[in-house]
Amino acid sequence: MYKTYTPQIPASEPQRQYYLMEKLKAGLEERERQLGRPLTACVVTFGCQMNARDSEKLAGILEQIGYRLTESEDADFVIFNTCTVRENANLRVYGRLGQLKNKKAKNPQMLIAICGCMMQEEKEVEKIRSSFRHVDLIFGTHNIYRLAELIDQRISSGKTVVDVWDKEKGIVEDLPSERKYFFKSGVNIMFGCNNFCSYCIVPYVRGRERSREPKDIIREIERDAADGVVEVMLLGQNVNSYGKTLDQPLTFAQLLQQIEQIDGIERIRFMTSHPKDLSQELIDTMAGSKKICPHMHLPLQSGSSRILKMMNRHYTKESYLDLVRRLRNACPDISITTDIIVGFPGETEEDFQETLEVVDRVGYDSAYTFIYSPRSGTPAASYEDQIPDDVVHDRFDRLLALVQKKSAQAVSRFAGQTLPVLVESINDHDPSLVTGRLGSNILVHFPGKASMIGKIVNVHLQECKGFYYLGTAE
Repeated sequence: MYKTYTPQIPASEPQRQYYLMEKLKAGLEERERQLGRPLTACVVTFGCQMNARDSEKLAGILEQIGYRLTESEDADFVIFNTCTVRENANLRVYGRLGQLKNKKAKNPQMLIAICGCMMQEEKEVEKIRSSFRHVDLIFGTHNIYRLAELIDQRISSGKTVVDVWDKEKGIVEDLPSERKYFFKSGVNIMFGCNNFCSYCIVPYVRGRERSREPKDIIREIERDAADGVVEVMLLGQNVNSYGKTLDQPLTFAQLLQQIEQIDGIERIRFMTSHPKDLSQELIDTMAGSKKICPHMHLPLQSGSSRILKMMNRHYTKESYLDLVRRLRNACPDISITTDIIVGFPGETEEDFQETLEVVDRVGYDSAYTFIYSPRSGTPAASYEDQIPDDVVHDRFDRLLALVQKKSAQAVSRFAGQTLPVLVESINDHDPSLVTGRLGSNILVHFPGKASMIGKIVNVHLQECKGFYYLGTAE
């Protein structure tokens, strides 16, 4: 898989990047000899699972160059992979960048990079350039794969390198990747978003939808399976619209059917599903599958059809509830999780009551609940009738109480059953326990050893503790 260093720099990708990785590796080894110690790198991720997957690619490239990966920001190379869904996420990044200035003062050869969604906004790039001049590399979401080339430019020029593309220029894969878990992996099946929800900045920073070729996805998953991966998470801003940009269109359900045939893969997950594109074909495929996990993350955002229209979501309360009904008819034990926004501009108490009604009727296993915050650059930021803080917080508290009540009821349905659990780690609070997940994504803690990590174990679910189980292996 890894290419060798040749005298002639290739013009095509990803061969060009492998050439530059080998060039940088030679320079890194010389610097390590001079310092008498290894050089370290730290990748810090803000945001969603798409960002987490991008960070695995960044880490893989740095490791291929020769850096030793660490979680400490005292490293010789620090990358912040940013999120910009909410503006307070940007403030967190600025605070952390300020702290890095002192670290660089103690280690002048330290390199600092910032990339990701936040850098797709011109005003944020300009702020970094003017106020955080200790940053060496600035790049966006569309050219993650060029990290080695950007490092080479920084070393050669001695100047800050800014390389932010306003739109995608193709998909480049087959680069090194350092997975967080040896037994499961995230696989991008598409990039970008065409939905333009009125509150969301993602389409503006991630670009328009484009799907990867199915043969490339299958090849990547086959390699992962050969490397010991038993669970894959298929990633996209809206996986239900996968395949529409391909020369030979393929539906998401058809892609899942191909992935199911890969030996070694035991579990298939995916996110995120947009309700407007969830097909009966996908529901039927899930119902007939032995590998697709019985879990659907199906963002509601609001239970009011009026608010959903203002959000530009392209479905109604009634069509959403019909989807849930069809999912549960096909997969009776399916776990349904969601996202809900409270306090969207113009939301009345009647609108909010409709959201509570949907939560009560669906009985989600869990829900990510958010207080609406205006995001500059989105249509909703200029909407009239922004909701007063005291009203929003009151609604949020009432929603959270109902979500927790219904979630405890929903999760408890598995009590007393023996079900397969993929063991993920030693328990954070009790080293005599291991922690894993059911196919429904519910956490389970039970007595076990580190040797179980990465294995699927049958566990008797003895006690439901609200959002997780205590059990024993059988």
